[in-house]
Amino acid sequence: MNDWPDGWTDDNRSGNRYGQGSGSERPESARSMPHVQRRPAPPRQRPAPPRQRPVPQQPAGYDEGRPQYDSGYNTGQVYGGEDGGRGAGHGGGPGDGGRVRGRPGAAPNWGRRIRIGALVLVVAVLCVSVGTYFWADSKLNRDVDLSKVIERPKAGDGTNYLIVGSDSREGMTSEDKKRLHTGSAEGKRTDSMMILHDGGNGPTLVSLPRDSNVEIPSFVGSESGKKYPATGRTTKLNAAYATDGPELLVRTVEFNTGLHIDHYVEIGFGGFAKIVDSIGGVELDIPKAFKDKYSGADFQAGKQTLDGQQALAFVRTRHAFTSDLDRTKNQQKFLAALASQTATVSTIINPFKLYPTLGAGLDTLIVDKDMSLWSLGQMFFALKDVTGGDGTSLNMPISGSTGGNLVWDKAKVKQLVEQLNNDEKVTVTEN
Repeated sequence: MNDWPDGWTDDNRSGNRYGQGSGSERPESARSMPHVQRRPAPPRQRPAPPRQRPVPQQPAGYDEGRPQYDSGYNTGQVYGGEDGGRGAGHGGGPGDGGRVRGRPGAAPNWGRRIRIGALVLVVAVLCVSVGTYFWADSKLNRDVDLSKVIERPKAGDGTNYLIVGSDSREGMTSEDKKRLHTGSAEGKRTDSMMILHDGGNGPTLVSLPRDSNVEIPSFVGSESGKKYPATGRTTKLNAAYATDGPELLVRTVEFNTGLHIDHYVEIGFGGFAKIVDSIGGVELDIPKAFKDKYSGADFQAGKQTLDGQQALAFVRTRHAFTSDLDRTKNQQKFLAALASQTATVSTIINPFKLYPTLGAGLDTLIVDKDMSLWSLGQMFFALKDVTGGDGTSLNMPISGSTGGNLVWDKAKVKQLVEQLNNDEKVTVTEN
Protein backbone atom coordinates (compact mmCIF):
# COMPACT_ATOMS: atom_id res chain seq x y z
CA MET A 1 0.00 0.00 0.00
CA ASN A 2 1.35 3.37 -1.07
CA ASP A 3 1.39 5.76 1.88
CA TRP A 4 2.69 8.73 -0.04
CA PRO A 5 0.48 11.65 -0.55
CA ASP A 6 -1.39 11.79 -3.85
CA GLY A 7 0.74 13.15 -6.68
CA TRP A 8 4.07 11.95 -5.18
CA THR A 9 6.28 9.45 -6.97
CA ASP A 10 9.68 7.87 -6.46
CA ASP A 11 11.25 10.56 -8.64
CA ASN A 12 10.27 13.09 -6.09
CA ARG A 13 12.09 11.20 -3.47
CA SER A 14 15.32 10.92 -5.40
CA GLY A 15 16.05 14.59 -6.24
CA ASN A 16 14.38 16.60 -3.60
CA ARG A 17 14.71 14.84 -0.29
CA TYR A 18 12.80 17.30 1.79
CA GLY A 19 9.93 15.74 3.42
CA GLN A 20 11.15 12.28 2.43
CA GLY A 21 13.01 11.50 5.60
CA SER A 22 16.85 11.24 6.05
CA GLY A 23 19.32 8.58 6.59
CA SER A 24 21.22 10.57 9.26
CA GLU A 25 20.51 10.49 12.90
CA ARG A 26 19.65 14.19 12.98
CA PRO A 27 16.29 15.12 11.82
CA GLU A 28 15.79 17.54 9.00
CA SER A 29 15.39 21.15 9.90
CA ALA A 30 12.18 22.97 9.22
CA ARG A 31 11.89 24.55 5.85
CA SER A 32 9.84 27.63 5.21
CA MET A 33 7.11 27.55 2.62
CA PRO A 34 5.90 30.69 0.76
CA HIS A 35 2.49 31.94 1.94
CA VAL A 36 -0.07 32.09 -0.83
CA GLN A 37 -2.99 34.47 -0.11
CA ARG A 38 -6.24 33.79 -1.94
CA ARG A 39 -8.44 36.58 -3.25
CA PRO A 40 -11.53 37.14 -1.13
CA ALA A 41 -14.64 35.54 -2.62
CA PRO A 42 -17.40 37.94 -3.69
CA PRO A 43 -20.31 38.15 -1.28
CA ARG A 44 -22.83 35.50 -1.97
CA GLN A 45 -26.18 36.84 -3.14
CA ARG A 46 -29.46 35.11 -2.57
CA PRO A 47 -31.08 34.25 -5.85
CA ALA A 48 -34.34 36.09 -6.55
CA PRO A 49 -37.42 33.93 -6.22
CA PRO A 50 -38.89 32.92 -9.57
CA ARG A 51 -41.66 35.18 -10.83
CA GLN A 52 -45.01 33.63 -10.20
CA ARG A 53 -47.22 33.32 -13.26
CA PRO A 54 -51.01 33.00 -12.95
CA VAL A 55 -52.19 29.48 -13.15
CA PRO A 56 -55.32 29.13 -15.33
CA GLN A 57 -58.34 28.36 -13.22
CA GLN A 58 -59.93 25.07 -14.10
CA PRO A 59 -63.70 24.68 -14.01
CA ALA A 60 -65.19 23.13 -10.94
CA GLY A 61 -64.80 19.38 -10.96
CA TYR A 62 -61.94 19.41 -13.50
CA ASP A 63 -59.23 16.89 -12.52
CA GLU A 64 -60.12 17.10 -8.88
CA GLY A 65 -57.52 15.62 -6.62
CA ARG A 66 -54.60 16.10 -9.08
CA PRO A 67 -51.77 18.38 -7.88
CA GLN A 68 -51.42 21.55 -9.87
CA TYR A 69 -48.17 23.39 -10.42
CA ASP A 70 -46.77 26.29 -12.37
CA SER A 71 -44.56 24.98 -15.14
CA GLY A 72 -43.06 28.41 -15.62
CA TYR A 73 -43.96 28.50 -19.28
CA ASN A 74 -45.94 31.27 -20.87
CA THR A 75 -49.59 30.30 -21.24
CA GLY A 76 -49.91 32.21 -24.51
CA GLN A 77 -49.67 30.71 -27.97
CA VAL A 78 -48.26 27.24 -28.15
CA TYR A 79 -46.95 25.93 -31.42
CA GLY A 80 -47.15 22.40 -32.58
CA GLY A 81 -49.97 21.46 -30.24
CA GLU A 82 -52.88 19.20 -30.98
CA ASP A 83 -55.04 22.18 -31.94
CA GLY A 84 -53.00 22.84 -35.07
CA GLY A 85 -51.11 25.84 -33.75
CA ARG A 86 -54.02 27.63 -32.09
CA GLY A 87 -53.34 27.97 -28.44
CA ALA A 88 -55.26 29.08 -25.45
CA GLY A 89 -54.62 32.69 -26.37
CA HIS A 90 -57.13 32.27 -29.21
CA GLY A 91 -59.85 30.88 -27.00
CA GLY A 92 -59.45 27.44 -28.48
CA GLY A 93 -59.24 24.18 -26.70
CA PRO A 94 -58.57 20.63 -27.69
CA GLY A 95 -61.05 19.58 -30.36
CA ASP A 96 -62.94 22.90 -30.62
CA GLY A 97 -61.44 23.91 -33.95
CA GLY A 98 -60.18 27.19 -32.52
CA ARG A 99 -63.68 28.63 -31.98
CA VAL A 100 -64.13 31.20 -29.29
CA ARG A 101 -66.18 29.92 -26.45
CA GLY A 102 -68.47 32.11 -24.39
CA ARG A 103 -67.85 32.59 -20.78
CA PRO A 104 -69.27 29.73 -18.73
CA GLY A 105 -72.49 30.80 -17.03
CA ALA A 106 -72.91 34.02 -19.11
CA ALA A 107 -76.56 35.24 -19.19
CA PRO A 108 -78.32 35.21 -22.66
CA ASN A 109 -78.93 38.55 -24.38
CA TRP A 110 -82.70 38.69 -23.85
CA GLY A 111 -83.00 42.22 -25.21
CA ARG A 112 -81.63 41.17 -28.58
CA ARG A 113 -83.78 38.03 -28.63
CA ILE A 114 -86.93 40.03 -27.89
CA ARG A 115 -86.17 42.54 -30.66
CA ILE A 116 -85.61 39.76 -33.19
CA GLY A 117 -88.77 37.95 -32.07
CA ALA A 118 -90.84 41.14 -32.33
CA LEU A 119 -89.48 41.82 -35.82
CA VAL A 120 -90.32 38.29 -36.97
CA LEU A 121 -93.85 38.62 -35.54
CA VAL A 122 -94.44 41.97 -37.25
CA VAL A 123 -93.24 40.59 -40.60
CA ALA A 124 -95.43 37.49 -40.23
CA VAL A 125 -98.54 39.53 -39.35
CA LEU A 126 -97.86 41.90 -42.23
CA CYS A 127 -97.49 39.03 -44.71
CA VAL A 128 -100.70 37.35 -43.50
CA SER A 129 -102.61 40.65 -43.60
CA VAL A 130 -101.46 41.49 -47.11
CA GLY A 131 -102.21 37.97 -48.30
CA THR A 132 -105.68 38.04 -46.73
CA TYR A 133 -106.45 41.41 -48.27
CA PHE A 134 -105.60 40.31 -51.82
CA TRP A 135 -107.39 36.98 -51.34
CA ALA A 136 -110.57 38.69 -50.15
CA ASP A 137 -110.33 41.44 -52.76
CA SER A 138 -110.15 38.82 -55.51
CA LYS A 139 -113.44 37.28 -54.34
CA LEU A 140 -115.51 40.42 -54.94
CA ASN A 141 -117.91 40.18 -57.88
CA ARG A 142 -117.46 43.58 -59.57
CA ASP A 143 -120.28 43.14 -62.08
CA VAL A 144 -121.94 46.56 -61.91
CA ASP A 145 -120.60 49.30 -64.18
CA LEU A 146 -121.74 52.71 -62.95
CA SER A 147 -120.02 54.39 -65.90
CA LYS A 148 -123.05 53.28 -67.95
CA VAL A 149 -125.32 55.50 -65.85
CA ILE A 150 -126.06 58.75 -67.72
CA GLU A 151 -126.83 62.34 -66.63
CA ARG A 152 -125.55 61.85 -63.12
CA PRO A 153 -125.91 64.53 -60.41
CA LYS A 154 -122.82 66.19 -58.99
CA ALA A 155 -121.13 64.31 -56.17
CA GLY A 156 -121.38 65.89 -52.72
CA ASP A 157 -119.35 65.49 -49.55
CA GLY A 158 -119.07 62.07 -47.96
CA THR A 159 -119.74 58.68 -49.57
CA ASN A 160 -123.13 57.28 -50.60
CA TYR A 161 -123.73 53.53 -50.86
CA LEU A 162 -126.83 52.01 -52.43
CA ILE A 163 -127.38 48.72 -50.54
CA VAL A 164 -129.75 46.27 -52.22
CA GLY A 165 -131.16 42.98 -51.00
CA SER A 166 -132.41 40.92 -53.93
CA ASP A 167 -134.61 37.85 -54.04
CA SER A 168 -132.06 36.01 -56.18
CA ARG A 169 -132.07 32.24 -55.65
CA GLU A 170 -128.85 31.77 -57.60
CA GLY A 171 -126.71 28.94 -56.24
CA MET A 172 -129.47 27.65 -53.97
CA THR A 173 -130.51 23.99 -54.02
CA SER A 174 -134.13 22.86 -53.84
CA GLU A 175 -133.53 21.98 -50.19
CA ASP A 176 -132.20 25.51 -49.51
CA LYS A 177 -135.26 27.07 -51.13
CA LYS A 178 -137.57 24.91 -49.05
CA ARG A 179 -135.70 25.56 -45.81
CA LEU A 180 -135.52 29.32 -46.40
CA HIS A 181 -139.12 29.63 -47.69
CA THR A 182 -137.96 31.51 -50.79
CA GLY A 183 -140.03 29.80 -53.44
CA SER A 184 -138.62 29.14 -56.91
CA ALA A 185 -139.32 32.31 -58.87
CA GLU A 186 -137.00 32.86 -61.82
CA GLY A 187 -134.83 35.95 -62.17
CA LYS A 188 -134.39 38.43 -59.34
CA ARG A 189 -136.07 41.52 -57.95
CA THR A 190 -135.17 44.03 -55.29
CA ASP A 191 -136.51 43.01 -51.92
CA SER A 192 -135.00 45.91 -49.98
CA MET A 193 -133.14 49.14 -50.86
CA MET A 194 -131.24 51.53 -48.59
CA ILE A 195 -128.97 54.53 -49.01
CA LEU A 196 -126.09 54.68 -46.53
CA HIS A 197 -124.35 58.06 -46.27
CA ASP A 198 -120.97 57.98 -44.55
CA GLY A 199 -119.67 61.44 -43.64
CA GLY A 200 -118.12 63.60 -40.98
CA ASN A 201 -121.36 64.06 -39.01
CA GLY A 202 -122.04 60.39 -38.49
CA PRO A 203 -123.63 57.85 -40.83
CA THR A 204 -127.21 58.10 -42.04
CA LEU A 205 -129.22 55.12 -43.25
CA VAL A 206 -132.29 55.90 -45.38
CA SER A 207 -134.65 53.10 -46.43
CA LEU A 208 -136.34 53.30 -49.82
CA PRO A 209 -139.62 51.35 -49.71
CA ARG A 210 -139.92 49.00 -52.68
CA ASP A 211 -143.43 50.35 -53.32
CA SER A 212 -142.20 53.95 -53.64
CA ASN A 213 -143.86 55.78 -56.54
CA VAL A 214 -141.06 57.03 -58.85
CA GLU A 215 -140.52 58.11 -62.45
CA ILE A 216 -138.38 55.98 -64.72
CA PRO A 217 -136.01 58.39 -66.54
CA SER A 218 -134.20 58.01 -69.86
CA PHE A 219 -131.38 55.50 -69.70
CA VAL A 220 -128.87 53.50 -71.73
CA GLY A 221 -129.36 49.75 -71.70
CA SER A 222 -126.65 48.01 -69.68
CA GLU A 223 -126.42 45.15 -72.17
CA SER A 224 -127.63 46.60 -75.46
CA GLY A 225 -126.08 50.07 -75.12
CA LYS A 226 -129.28 51.45 -76.64
CA LYS A 227 -130.70 54.69 -75.27
CA TYR A 228 -134.29 54.60 -74.03
CA PRO A 229 -136.10 57.94 -73.80
CA ALA A 230 -138.15 58.97 -70.80
CA THR A 231 -141.88 58.47 -71.07
CA GLY A 232 -142.94 60.22 -67.89
CA ARG A 233 -144.49 57.09 -66.50
CA THR A 234 -144.38 56.41 -62.78
CA THR A 235 -144.18 52.99 -61.21
CA LYS A 236 -142.85 51.15 -58.19
CA LEU A 237 -139.17 51.61 -57.49
CA ASN A 238 -138.37 47.91 -57.71
CA ALA A 239 -139.60 47.89 -61.31
CA ALA A 240 -136.45 49.76 -62.35
CA TYR A 241 -134.27 46.87 -61.27
CA ALA A 242 -136.58 44.36 -62.96
CA THR A 243 -136.38 46.34 -66.22
CA ASP A 244 -132.61 46.73 -66.66
CA GLY A 245 -130.81 45.72 -63.49
CA PRO A 246 -128.56 47.66 -61.10
CA GLU A 247 -127.54 50.40 -63.55
CA LEU A 248 -131.14 51.50 -64.19
CA LEU A 249 -131.91 51.28 -60.48
CA VAL A 250 -129.02 53.66 -59.71
CA ARG A 251 -130.14 55.97 -62.53
CA THR A 252 -133.70 56.03 -61.16
CA VAL A 253 -132.64 56.73 -57.56
CA GLU A 254 -130.32 59.54 -58.64
CA PHE A 255 -132.98 61.08 -60.94
CA ASN A 256 -135.71 61.08 -58.27
CA THR A 257 -133.51 62.24 -55.38
CA GLY A 258 -130.69 64.32 -56.90
CA LEU A 259 -128.23 62.36 -54.75
CA HIS A 260 -125.04 60.98 -56.33
CA ILE A 261 -124.49 57.25 -55.66
CA ASP A 262 -120.79 56.39 -55.23
CA HIS A 263 -120.98 52.63 -54.69
CA TYR A 264 -123.43 49.78 -55.24
CA VAL A 265 -123.67 46.66 -53.03
CA GLU A 266 -126.10 43.79 -53.56
CA ILE A 267 -126.68 40.50 -51.76
CA GLY A 268 -129.10 37.67 -52.46
CA PHE A 269 -131.15 35.43 -50.18
CA GLY A 270 -128.64 32.61 -50.00
CA GLY A 271 -125.65 34.86 -49.31
CA PHE A 272 -127.49 36.72 -46.58
CA ALA A 273 -128.30 33.49 -44.71
CA LYS A 274 -124.71 32.23 -45.08
CA ILE A 275 -123.22 35.38 -43.57
CA VAL A 276 -125.48 35.11 -40.53
CA ASP A 277 -124.64 31.44 -40.01
CA SER A 278 -120.90 32.07 -40.47
CA ILE A 279 -120.78 34.36 -37.41
CA GLY A 280 -122.89 32.03 -35.30
CA GLY A 281 -126.15 33.96 -35.57
CA VAL A 282 -127.21 37.50 -34.74
CA GLU A 283 -128.64 38.53 -31.39
CA LEU A 284 -131.72 40.70 -31.69
CA ASP A 285 -134.33 42.12 -29.35
CA ILE A 286 -137.77 41.67 -30.93
CA PRO A 287 -140.30 43.97 -29.22
CA LYS A 288 -143.43 42.15 -30.37
CA ALA A 289 -144.19 38.56 -31.38
CA PHE A 290 -145.34 37.91 -34.96
CA LYS A 291 -145.85 35.15 -37.53
CA ASP A 292 -145.83 35.02 -41.33
CA LYS A 293 -146.47 31.75 -43.15
CA TYR A 294 -145.12 33.19 -46.42
CA SER A 295 -141.66 34.01 -45.05
CA GLY A 296 -141.63 31.31 -42.36
CA ALA A 297 -141.39 33.87 -39.55
CA ASP A 298 -142.46 32.71 -36.09
CA PHE A 299 -140.96 34.92 -33.38
CA GLN A 300 -141.61 35.48 -29.71
CA ALA A 301 -140.94 38.84 -28.07
CA GLY A 302 -137.59 39.37 -26.34
CA LYS A 303 -133.87 38.87 -26.93
CA GLN A 304 -132.94 35.91 -29.07
CA THR A 305 -130.23 34.73 -31.47
CA LEU A 306 -131.40 34.33 -35.06
CA ASP A 307 -129.73 31.85 -37.42
CA GLY A 308 -129.60 32.34 -41.19
CA GLN A 309 -133.09 31.02 -41.91
CA GLN A 310 -134.70 33.03 -39.11
CA ALA A 311 -132.82 36.20 -40.06
CA LEU A 312 -134.00 35.98 -43.67
CA ALA A 313 -137.59 35.45 -42.51
CA PHE A 314 -137.30 38.46 -40.20
CA VAL A 315 -136.20 40.92 -42.90
CA ARG A 316 -138.59 39.57 -45.57
CA THR A 317 -141.79 39.53 -43.52
CA ARG A 318 -144.40 42.06 -44.71
CA HIS A 319 -147.74 40.23 -44.42
CA ALA A 320 -147.59 40.44 -40.63
CA PHE A 321 -147.53 44.27 -40.77
CA THR A 322 -149.97 46.88 -41.99
CA SER A 323 -147.37 48.79 -44.03
CA ASP A 324 -144.18 48.12 -45.91
CA LEU A 325 -142.59 50.85 -43.78
CA ASP A 326 -142.69 48.48 -40.80
CA ARG A 327 -140.71 45.94 -42.81
CA THR A 328 -138.04 48.51 -43.73
CA LYS A 329 -137.67 49.35 -40.03
CA ASN A 330 -136.97 45.68 -39.30
CA GLN A 331 -134.43 45.60 -42.13
CA GLN A 332 -132.60 48.64 -40.76
CA LYS A 333 -132.55 47.19 -37.27
CA PHE A 334 -131.24 43.81 -38.35
CA LEU A 335 -128.62 45.18 -40.75
CA ALA A 336 -127.20 47.41 -38.01
CA ALA A 337 -127.11 44.46 -35.58
CA LEU A 338 -125.40 42.27 -38.18
CA ALA A 339 -122.73 44.92 -38.79
CA SER A 340 -122.23 45.47 -35.05
CA GLN A 341 -121.50 41.80 -34.51
CA THR A 342 -119.40 41.39 -37.67
CA ALA A 343 -117.26 44.56 -37.85
CA THR A 344 -115.48 43.92 -34.57
CA VAL A 345 -111.84 43.54 -33.54
CA SER A 346 -112.54 40.03 -32.20
CA THR A 347 -113.76 38.97 -35.66
CA ILE A 348 -110.91 40.64 -37.53
CA ILE A 349 -108.07 39.15 -35.45
CA ASN A 350 -109.64 35.69 -35.12
CA PRO A 351 -108.96 33.70 -38.32
CA PHE A 352 -111.53 31.08 -37.32
CA LYS A 353 -114.23 33.78 -37.54
CA LEU A 354 -112.74 36.13 -40.13
CA TYR A 355 -112.18 33.68 -42.97
CA PRO A 356 -115.58 31.93 -42.79
CA THR A 357 -117.31 35.33 -42.64
CA LEU A 358 -115.36 36.73 -45.57
CA GLY A 359 -115.76 33.53 -47.54
CA ALA A 360 -119.53 33.42 -47.01
CA GLY A 361 -120.14 37.09 -47.69
CA LEU A 362 -117.75 37.97 -50.48
CA ASP A 363 -118.78 35.03 -52.65
CA THR A 364 -122.35 36.30 -52.81
CA LEU A 365 -121.84 40.09 -52.83
CA ILE A 366 -122.20 41.98 -56.10
CA VAL A 367 -120.51 45.38 -56.17
CA ASP A 368 -119.56 48.09 -58.65
CA LYS A 369 -116.27 48.00 -60.54
CA ASP A 370 -114.75 50.81 -58.46
CA MET A 371 -115.53 49.21 -55.12
CA SER A 372 -112.44 48.22 -53.12
CA LEU A 373 -112.28 45.92 -50.13
CA TRP A 374 -111.29 48.96 -48.06
CA SER A 375 -114.46 50.82 -49.11
CA LEU A 376 -116.55 47.76 -48.30
CA GLY A 377 -115.01 47.60 -44.84
CA GLN A 378 -115.76 51.29 -44.28
CA MET A 379 -119.38 50.63 -45.25
CA PHE A 380 -119.73 47.89 -42.62
CA PHE A 381 -118.20 50.03 -39.89
CA ALA A 382 -120.54 52.89 -40.86
CA LEU A 383 -123.51 50.52 -40.59
CA LYS A 384 -122.28 49.54 -37.15
CA ASP A 385 -122.32 53.18 -36.06
CA VAL A 386 -125.87 53.78 -37.30
CA THR A 387 -127.31 52.48 -34.04
CA GLY A 388 -124.21 52.06 -31.88
CA GLY A 389 -122.75 55.54 -32.46
CA ASP A 390 -123.96 58.97 -33.51
CA GLY A 391 -125.76 57.72 -36.62
CA THR A 392 -129.30 58.24 -37.85
CA SER A 393 -131.76 55.89 -39.52
CA LEU A 394 -135.08 56.76 -41.15
CA ASN A 395 -137.44 55.92 -43.96
CA MET A 396 -137.70 58.20 -46.96
CA PRO A 397 -140.31 60.79 -45.87
CA ILE A 398 -143.76 59.88 -47.21
CA SER A 399 -146.61 62.30 -47.89
CA GLY A 400 -149.30 59.81 -49.00
CA SER A 401 -150.03 57.11 -51.57
CA THR A 402 -151.39 56.69 -55.05
CA GLY A 403 -152.63 53.48 -56.65
CA GLY A 404 -151.13 51.50 -53.79
CA ASN A 405 -147.71 53.16 -54.20
CA LEU A 406 -146.08 55.37 -51.57
CA VAL A 407 -145.54 59.02 -52.55
CA TRP A 408 -142.44 60.79 -51.25
CA ASP A 409 -142.66 64.11 -49.46
CA LYS A 410 -140.84 66.28 -52.04
CA ALA A 411 -140.01 69.15 -49.65
CA LYS A 412 -138.53 66.87 -47.02
CA VAL A 413 -136.69 64.80 -49.61
CA LYS A 414 -135.10 67.96 -50.99
CA GLN A 415 -134.00 69.07 -47.51
CA LEU A 416 -132.65 65.61 -46.72
CA VAL A 417 -130.60 65.47 -49.92
CA GLU A 418 -129.14 68.94 -49.27
CA GLN A 419 -128.04 67.93 -45.80
CA LEU A 420 -126.44 64.75 -47.10
CA ASN A 421 -124.69 66.50 -50.01
CA ASN A 422 -123.29 69.12 -47.64
CA ASP A 423 -122.41 66.43 -45.11
CA GLU A 424 -124.49 68.14 -42.44
CA LYS A 425 -126.20 66.61 -39.46
CA VAL A 426 -129.54 65.20 -40.65
CA THR A 427 -132.50 66.88 -38.97
CA VAL A 428 -135.21 65.66 -41.31
CA THR A 429 -137.71 63.24 -39.79
CA GLU A 430 -139.97 60.75 -41.49
CA ASN A 431 -143.72 61.17 -41.44
